[in-house]
Amino acid sequence: MRTSNRRPANRQDSRRPNRPLPARRPGPQDWFAHRLLLILSGQRPVHTLLGHVREHAYEQLIGLAPHTPLRPAPGENGTLALRAVGVCRPSPDAIEAFARITSGPRTRAFAFRLERIDARWQCVAIELDTVP
Repeated sequence: MRTSNRRPANRQDSRRPNRPLPARRPGPQDWFAHRLLLILSGQRPVHTLLGHVREHAYEQLIGLAPHTPLRPAPGENGTLALRAVGVCRPSPDAIEAFARITSGPRTRAFAFRLERIDARWQCVAIELDTVP
């Protein structure tokens, strides 16, 4: 009897040890999360998303961007990192996503909704973890 295919009695999950989880293919939510991070941290102007954002979300960005809500706080090392992008697909033509960002010891988040309009993904809503 081969024991290499059997898991230990105290092990609860069915994955084999030391086998990484399959990587998720990057999607439109990853591209948008990166661009929104650049805009909300003051590294890129809002108009770089013209054509990719619907009117209501664009107005939200115009109101948020001057406050640079994701800019690192004074005294932090100044390095922003996009740590994770989570996804929910309520329909084939809609993506609801969130992004987790770190800046020094702080962790921030924002959420956004993408809809496929005329065969293109466009951002229709944006929400931050705090109001500037």
